[in-house]
Amino acid sequence: MSRPDEETRRAVESCREALPPSVSGGRVVFGFDGYIDRVREVVSERQSATEFDRVATLDAFADRVNESIEAESSLSFEWIQRDVRTGGHVSHLARAFGVFGFDPAIVGCLGHPPEDPFIEEFGEYTLESIGSPGYTDAVEFADGKLMLTEIGTLMTLGWDEIDSRVGVERLAELIDGCDLFGMGYWSEMPELPDVARGLREELWPTLSNPPETLLLDPGDLRKREPDVVADGVEQVSKLDDVVDVVVSANRYETRYLAQLADAPEGEFVAESRVAFDHLGVTRFVGHGIDAAHLVDANGTASVQVPRTDDPVLTTSSGDHFNAGLALGHIIGLDAHEMLVLGNAVAGDFVRTGSPPTYTEIERFVSSYLGEFSTPYK
Repeated sequence: MSRPDEETRRAVESCREALPPSVSGGRVVFGFDGYIDRVREVVSERQSATEFDRVATLDAFADRVNESIEAESSLSFEWIQRDVRTGGHVSHLARAFGVFGFDPAIVGCLGHPPEDPFIEEFGEYTLESIGSPGYTDAVEFADGKLMLTEIGTLMTLGWDEIDSRVGVERLAELIDGCDLFGMGYWSEMPELPDVARGLREELWPTLSNPPETLLLDPGDLRKREPDVVADGVEQVSKLDDVVDVVVSANRYETRYLAQLADAPEGEFVAESRVAFDHLGVTRFVGHGIDAAHLVDANGTASVQVPRTDDPVLTTSSGDHFNAGLALGHIIGLDAHEMLVLGNAVAGDFVRTGSPPTYTEIERFVSSYLGEFSTPYK
């Protein structure tokens, strides 16, 4: 594993000093998706009814698919369901912030009434359902994941539907005075432009104490029509007129956003800058397995990521980065420190399979530089 560069070293030291002894907790609100995830593994070779080898990597999975294509033959896989859990932006962010000690509220597609997995996990939180959930088969590999998704109500969810099902007055009651509002995923919401317009024109004028930051996760926008994405860019930029919009995207989502501005394929940091300019928001963050970059009016901050060769869980690692990034905004960290915190939350999560407590986040930040040469324990 490579040694951390000087910028990363300074960022980690600064983050260590800037972290408060504890977080007081507060209200955070997340909308508007909602998924039930079935976590699966693909069987490579079975020895018995209870013992089998799994297809360990996406590369190995792709090799089998390509071999079948070359042989012009059909292909079948056996897969094993390892777990059922709630997923999507609202679930992953609310779960993490609950562990941090905050009071999350979810306005999402949870079912009518909310389906059991949401009640079992989030029943103590404020829940407002605006439609039926989506379902995702998340196939886990050591080097990534394959997500097969049925979206649900989110595919047709516009501002009128949100207004009719929860109401602007109730939404204002939840968001007014909260520490942060998070929204995702843009890629799963064809009506995102209308929702962003409604937030700006109909909700924000009613708030007496609005949150300073709106975190937006774009998801994989390659699945959306170009004109829908273009309309979304316009409306998201206008939304930034009333609230600081922070768009946080992974490596490949960042590349796509840069390509919307006709930028040639380039380095991650350069594409992050292009995406920031194209979106016209307060901040753009590109996060990947090797580095994370934050671009705003002050310039570009970059921090390297300590990788692990033995992750326990990779699904939703990006959401957990966003949880750390959002926490950094709430407690007032600077750009470099926010990236360290995002990487720390995601790093702890992929190594343990669970969102870290604030104490565990502090511990990871303290050991951050050592993670480049030693396994995390």
